[in-house]
Formats: sequence, structure tokens, C-alpha cells
Amino acid sequence: MLNAMTVDVEDYFQVSAMEGAVSRSSWDTTPLRVEHNVARILELFAKHDIKATFFTLGWIAERCPDMVRSIVASGHELASHGWEHQRVTQQTPQEFRTDVQRTKGFLEDLTGVAVNGYRAPSYSIGAKNLWALDVLADSGYRYSSSIAPIHHDLYGMPDAPRFRFVASEGRLVEVPITTIRLAGRNINCGGGGWFRLFPYAFSRWALGQINERERQSGLFYFHPWEIDPDQPRPDGLPLKSRFRHYLNLGRMETRLIALLEDFRWGRMDETFFSAQERESWAISEAA
Repeated sequence: MLNAMTVDVEDYFQVSAMEGAVSRSSWDTTPLRVEHNVARILELFAKHDIKATFFTLGWIAERCPDMVRSIVASGHELASHGWEHQRVTQQTPQEFRTDVQRTKGFLEDLTGVAVNGYRAPSYSIGAKNLWALDVLADSGYRYSSSIAPIHHDLYGMPDAPRFRFVASEGRLVEVPITTIRLAGRNINCGGGGWFRLFPYAFSRWALGQINERERQSGLFYFHPWEIDPDQPRPDGLPLKSRFRHYLNLGRMETRLIALLEDFRWGRMDETFFSAQERESWAISEAA
């Protein structure tokens, strides 16, 4: 069973947990660590012969164009993560439209490849803003991976389907973050802080259940800063945010390598879409 390996390309200071401690006005003067971390990830993927999908911020691509070109040159899929990690819940429909169209256009102009996928920062599409899926379809995206079917204090749509579903009157596919059903609720087993929180044995068991018992492809995500335990630690972070962001960073790369070796991995477009669907995308782009 092929699973989708994905990377949300952003730097450590751009995550939602840092909003109260690192102002956007300071981003341009904050040294970037993302290029070194992405280079390490590309090495790991090459060593294990894995192709993945990189959901990339436009803000990062504008400042690190060679890094983005190297992602594409290595055979990975390039997708959109929005321009500067602004949650969809903080945008009006018109602001969101401008954001996703700007990012898609910039990434495509930079690399010469079509950008078909989008992931909302902090999984910030849910029951109250499903209009965003229509905006994505209107803007030429083929799929989204922006809904987390879980209970969470910052995001989540626990009643959403757990696996790939069609949205926006058939114009868009949504691939939610992978969860496993335990004790009457959905538990995230698709990456992020949960992967660092739970013992690796749980993640391996859960993804195995998704593949073997439910006969579904899983989706895993992580961030370049998660393999960077030496990253700065800004003052002023609330205790909960500090715990979530820095928990077990020193163990992340070892766990990631085990995950790469224990399962089969591919790009989002190759995992969740048939060759015929991808061919129709190419025909549409050419037209």
C-alpha cells in the first residue's frame, strides 16, 4: 500500500505557535534555517528512494528560489501552503482568493511545473469556512489537504470524512490528515506534534491498521524545523505552545528514518489520484 509523504515548507518562526512571540515585521531580519533543513530532508528521501509532496509557502519560495527548484529537480511534487502562513480562519474569502492565487502563480512561474495541491496553514479549513474549498477549485487547484477530522483546541472538523472525498460539486478533492478511530474518536496518526508525542510503536501500528485493516493509503506530514533541535527558542511563548513546538525534536529524525523504512511512500498526486486523472490535469493545463 502506497502512502503519501508530505512536508510543510516553512521556517520555525512562522508557525502559529510563534504568533505571540515573533512578529511578522521581524521575519525579514530573522535568519532562515529552512534551506539547511530541506537539504537534509532531500538527502534522506534520496537515500530511501522516496518521492514526496512539498507544500511550500510563497514567502519562503520568494527568498529561497534555488531550494524550491531543487525540490522539483529531485522529482518531488511542489504544492502550495499559502503565501505567509496566515490561517484561513483569519482571512475573508477575497483575501484567501488573492493569497492562494498569488502563491500558485509564483510557484508555477518559478519552477515551470503545475501546482495542483494546497494545504491550509494549521489545517484551518473546517465546518465554518468550507467556502474555501470552492475558492481553491475556482483558482485552479485540483486537490486540498486542509481538513483535520479531529477535536483540537485550534482547529479540526471531527465529523469530516476520514479519507479522500470529493468537494466543491466535484471540482476538488480533499484528502484529510490521516486518523485512526479509537474509543469512539479520531486520533491523529498522520504526523506533526502527535508523531513526536506518541511512541513510534504507536505510529507504526496505527498506519499499519490504516493500510491493512481499512485498506486505505495514509498521509503523513512534518515540517523542516522538526528535524532541527538546535533552532532558537524565542522568549514569551506560552507553556502549551512551547511544549507542542519543542517536544522531542531531538528524536524526530530517528523516528522519521524508521517510518521511511517501515512503509512505502510516494507523492500526493501519485498516491491519491490515478494516472488517468493526472493525465486529464495535464490536458487541461495545456488547453
